[in-house]
Formats: sequence, structure tokens, C-alpha cells
Amino acid sequence: MAFSVSCLQAAINGVIPQENGILQSDYGGETIQGPAFDPASHPAPATTTPSSSAFRPVVPSRQIVERQPRMLDFRVEYRDRNVDVVLEDSCTVGEIKQILENELQIPVSKMLLKGWKTGDVEDSTVLKSLHLPKNNSLYVLTPDLPPPSSSSHTGALQESLNQNFMLIITHREVQREYNLNFSGSSTIQEVKRNVYDLTSIPVRHQLWEGWPSSATDDSMCLAESGLSYPCHRLTVGRRSSPAQTREQSEEQSTDVHMVSDSDGDDFEDATEFGVDDGEVFGMASSALRKSPMMPENAENEGDALLQFTAEFSSRYGDCHPVFFIGSLEAAFQEAFYVKARDRKLLAIYLHHDESVLTNVFCSQMLCAESIVSYLSQNFITWAWDLTKDANRARFLTMCNRHFGSVVAQTIRTQKTDQFPLFLIIMGKRSSNEVLNVIQGNTTVDELMMRLMAAMEIFSAQQQEDIKDEDEREARENVKREQDEAYRLSLEADRAKREAHEREMAEQFRLEQIRKEQEEEREAIRLSLEQALPPEPKEENAEPVSKLRIRTPSGEFLERRFLASNKLQIVFDFVASKGFPWDEFKLLSTFPRRDYLRAFPINIVV
Repeated sequence: MAFSVSCLQAAINGVIPQENGILQSDYGGETIQGPAFDPASHPAPATTTPSSSAFRPVVPSRQIVERQPRMLDFRVEYRDRNVDVVLEDSCTVGEIKQILENELQIPVSKMLLKGWKTGDVEDSTVLKSLHLPKNNSLYVLTPDLPPPSSSSHTGALQESLNQNFMLIITHREVQREYNLNFSGSSTIQEVKRNVYDLTSIPVRHQLWEGWPSSATDDSMCLAESGLSYPCHRLTVGRRSSPAQTREQSEEQSTDVHMVSDSDGDDFEDATEFGVDDGEVFGMASSALRKSPMMPENAENEGDALLQFTAEFSSRYGDCHPVFFIGSLEAAFQEAFYVKARDRKLLAIYLHHDESVLTNVFCSQMLCAESIVSYLSQNFITWAWDLTKDANRARFLTMCNRHFGSVVAQTIRTQKTDQFPLFLIIMGKRSSNEVLNVIQGNTTVDELMMRLMAAMEIFSAQQQEDIKDEDEREARENVKREQDEAYRLSLEADRAKREAHEREMAEQFRLEQIRKEQEEEREAIRLSLEQALPPEPKEENAEPVSKLRIRTPSGEFLERRFLASNKLQIVFDFVASKGFPWDEFKLLSTFPRRDYLRAFPINIVV
């Protein structure tokens, strides 16, 4: 029996190619090795154009192995040459370039390897991570190397690679235009994939009008395709003939490996299998939805989210996460740009009405009480609806701006039936990090486990942020205290300086007043001195009195006066010597008498 089973499996191995080189037995758990890949028994296909072949065989070191590496075939075009490269899927893109360097004599640093299904890749990218089919076509560009000839055509092509082409693409079904900019080095395949993001028409279902007759290969770059520069008009629509689609599927089914040779759109919609995207188990999705979750081309994100919340409650009940009402930037501010102790994770829910998983995910998982409670305590939840093309393009623009092109490309390549998505975002110092992308095909327990795992990562980072913030606040408090002490010292010094200045100003003012008073007194004294009549001589015919007046300092003032002179002359004389009558008294010794009080006078200067 074991022999017959082994023979049967060997026969199956001979008919159906095994990508991994082994066939697992269900009987007894034994592993039977598949046929090893022998370069001698699998020669490279002959080509009419000059070509060379580079092959790296992998020979197992023992007869029985658990898994034989998957081999990938690459047909690489460079100008008028074709190079066949065979590598294991565990190799990197850089190893392909090293083989091409030996074959084409082109330095790796000058080489651009184009034609990847997922866009540009890095040299360190492992081929297995790209999920490539067995047979692949690539091409090499060398914009930094001079062309082999100096013809005007080659120079114009080299210049076109650096130019930007404006493609005005009309979506036939909805009569809508898209203005898209592409560089000359972009491929026709890249254009079609971008159009898929905007129109939701898979690449192989797109029906184009307007491409030049020279654009015969999707791997051709726009500079070589013959497009009109700087603008070119194209029209795209969906292939309406199911028979044609089935015919193409039958052609591809002749080889088992052709399933992976498609453009990555095998399960982009269910029409390939005779089931409409909007139908779930025979029930039209339009019967489940009365109105869209979110209006198309909403000017205000807050208003769009208000409608989203109302429609979500109408469909799935009031027990659901509390969706943040506001823009994505405002959600960032609420979640990340607060004190470290108050920060939360940001959960972005991406809704898609055309997915068969949406109804189950929303009703049974997103509205589960445990999930709702955990989200409300630890997350800021923001939502967006990607059903409409305009809303999808708008979110991809926001995603590219806030998270980078890698995350935007990840969301862009998600199939419709992989929605809804749950993005778990953690705010970091330099950029926002996407911790997890949860697809709709999950369970409540798995969803809770992944949310808790994200919280563990966030909590560890939050503790570090709290420690750094506390240390920073302590340093800032010390600095504020020092600044306050310095400010108080400056104010005290300024107060002392101002008080000293006021004192000096007051002294100066008093000195000025004193000087003015002295000058005034001196002026009065001089006027009185000038107004005095001349002193009479001793031999005067009239009687003369000689008065001797002692000053407070002990000095004596002597002067002769006529007996006919009035007492005013005496007062004026005393005042002219610096003893004004309003400050001094004129007294007689015996009998003691105050003459100014006894004989009041009116003094006029």
C-alpha cells in the first residue's frame, strides 16, 4: 500500500509542477522529495534576439530535505539584449543586479531595475516578500550612462525619461476626468495600477482607448510609448463581456503557475467567479444599505464623520466605538500632542461597503461590548469610508502625507474583500508609526489580542516618554526658578538704581532751589545796597548818629546815619550786609526792644 501511494504521488509530481519542490504525504507523515531542478534538463528557451543566460542552481546537501527553495525565472531586457536569470526566492534584488553586472558590464550603482509589479523596490528586498509569480519580465534603465550612439533619437529618449507627462484620463462609465502626472520613467503598468486605485477597475478588466500604437507592452516606460508631450488624453472603461473574461481565464488555466502570473488582481473582484461584488450569499448589498456611510467630496471632514456615525448607528446599533468627529490632523492632536500621561493610541477604521466581510465585522466584532469598552479606554477612534473613489483617493493622500508612501501603498494594494481595515497608529517624536494593520477576516478574540499587543508596545513607549517628560519638566522648573531669581535680582537692582536716581534728582532740585534763593537774596541785597543813601561824613552840618550793630557771628557793622534818616534806612543797611529783615531781628540792648515789631514798615525792593 505504501508503495502504491508513493507511486501515485510521484505520478502527480510528474504532472503538476511543485513550486516548493516537495509533496507532503498524508500517510504516515513521511516527506517525499520532488524532482530536483537540473539546469541540464531544463535548458533556457531559445530567442531570436541576442541573449545570454545567468543561472544559479541550488543543489541540496542531503537526499531528504524538508523544503526545496522556490525558483523564480526572470527575463531581463536591456536595449537590444535579453538576459535570463534564475534565482531562489530567498535571494535579494541586489543579487539580480550583481548577476546583470557581470552579464551586461554595467555597474550596479548605474543600474535601474524596473518592471516590478509593486513599484520600485530596494536592493535589500527579499524576492519572497514580493510574492512574485514563477515567470517575470524586467527591464534595465541606465539614465546616467551615455547612449551607445550619439543619434538624436537616443538623446531625445534620454531627455524624455526626466520629463513629466500629464495624462488626462476619462472614466467612461461615470464620465469623469482625472489629471495624473507621471515621470517619463514610469511604466504603463504603473499608470494602470494608479487608475485602479481611482476607478476600482482591476488592471486586467480595464479597456483603454488612446494609447499610441507603439505602446505594445505594459512594462514599457512612458518615454518610449510615443505619448504626446506634455499632455495626452486617454479613456478607460470596464470590459463588459463576461464571455471574454471567461475565455481569458480558460487560457490562463492551462498552466497551474499562471494563477500567480496575473497582475496581482486575481481576487480583486468576484465577477471572475460569476458572483457580483455587491452580492453576498445571493443577497444584493443595496438591500442592506439605504444610504452611503459618507458623502462623496465632502468639504468638511467633521460633517462627513457626523453622517458616518449616524449611518453606522442606524445599521449596527448604538453600541459601537465612539468615533472622533473632526479631521485626521485633529485626531492626531487629541491622541499624540498632549502630556505623555494623557496620550492614547489612534485606531483608524477604514470602511468599505463592497466587501463581503463588512457586515459581519461591524455587527459582531466592532460592536462587541468588550471591544467597544477597550477602545474607549485606550484609543482615539477615527473612521473613514473608502467605498467612493473620491473618498478613497482623499484618504490615500492623507495617508501618504502622515504615514509615508509605504503605508499608503499597503492600503492601496488591499483587495476589496480584505476590508474593512483597522490601522493602529502610535505617535512618536519624529513620525507616526503604524503598529498593526488588522484585516476584516478576524475574530473577536484575535482582534482583542492584537489590540492588547499594540497597547503593550504603546505602554512601554509611554513610560519612557513620561520619564523623559518628567525630567524635562524638572529641568524646566529649575530653569524657571533660576530665571525668576535672576528677574527678581534685576528688579531689585533696578529699584535701587531708580531710588538713587530719584535721590540725586531731589538733591539736584534742592540745590537748584537753594542757588535760586541765594541768587535772589543776592539780587535783593545788591538792590538794597545800591538804594542806600551815601554815608554822611562826620563833619556834616546836620546831626549824625553812628550805629554799631553786632551780627550773630560776633562781627560788628558800623555806619553813620543822619538823624533825619528814617529807620527804613537802617533796616536796608542791615539787609544789604546779608541779614534780611524776614530772617533776623534788630534789637537794642537796653532797653531791649525789637524795632521791626515796634515800628513795622513796608519794605519794597
